[in-house]
Amino acid sequence: MTTCTPADDRGNIFASLDSIELAFDSDFIESVSHFFVDSDSLDLNSMQQDGANAIIDLALEYEINGSCDDVDLLSQVIGRLSDIQVRDFALGSHNEENLSTYLAMWHYLTIISPIGFIAPVASLFAALAYENGSTPLALQALDRALEDDPSYSLAILLRRVFKAGWPPRSFSAMRSELHPRIVATIFPS
Repeated sequence: MTTCTPADDRGNIFASLDSIELAFDSDFIESVSHFFVDSDSLDLNSMQQDGANAIIDLALEYEINGSCDDVDLLSQVIGRLSDIQVRDFALGSHNEENLSTYLAMWHYLTIISPIGFIAPVASLFAALAYENGSTPLALQALDRALEDDPSYSLAILLRRVFKAGWPPRSFSAMRSELHPRIVATIFPS
């Protein structure tokens, strides 16, 4: 299977949100599909926990190395983001200190996500780009999400929020407020 590396030109990392070769690799697509979360699954909570833990592992990889070449972990995160709870967990996983790490991570996942799996990842990237003060980049990411799934509810909601000019700080505060509830749902005591 193809290995993954981030864009070589770090100064121009967000220049494109177009899919790269890995997104079309049949082995990679099969691997991502293996991690798809069926909302009717008897193991739903276990899959949600698996997805949340994979996001934490991937973020740690990005914190330490600035990239990830573990294709299985990348597949796991992309596939598990098909679940709304996992996606919402991901939405609240960053803070001001690690925003740039998560931006790089969600950008890379956006450009390697296979068709049918782009919307959640591109929506996450859009949210972080907006929080980082880049509304045009956020809107471009939402275009990418909606191209993949025209009815993707988070992308539609974010487009309304961004176009209404909602202050990024307010968005960040709301996201931070919701995150503990998502964690409690995925990891009940």
